Amino acid sequence: MEKRFSQFKGSTQDPHEAELIGLSETNLSAYCTCPAGMNWRYCKHRFGIIEGSTNGTVGDNLDDAAVVKSWVPGTDIYLAMQQVKAIVKEAEDNYANLQNNQPPQSGKITPRS
Repeated sequence: MEKRFSQFKGSTQDPHEAELIGLSETNLSAYCTCPAGMNWRYCKHRFGIIEGSTNGTVGDNLDDAAVVKSWVPGTDIYLAMQQVKAIVKEAEDNYANLQNNQPPQSGKITPRS
């Protein structure tokens, strides 16, 4: 098990701290002390580090983002992120089609009347 920590400038005086833990080759856990992270909601700090971004990071451990990103392929988080990205792309495509008065491509998302 390997751990990495990152700190982020937040809306409070104290920085938020994200902790990423590689539990196994297929399991990665991510925690953050920001309000969203503390309530188990989407947290841009955790997802940023998972995607290798250092935006908003304070401190000397910027290289940890690349380390954490290397842990992601093949994990449960990677699979979930791929599913979310596919859903977002489908929604964006369907929205563009609706703007052009075309039906949704997949038929899964239908406009409300």
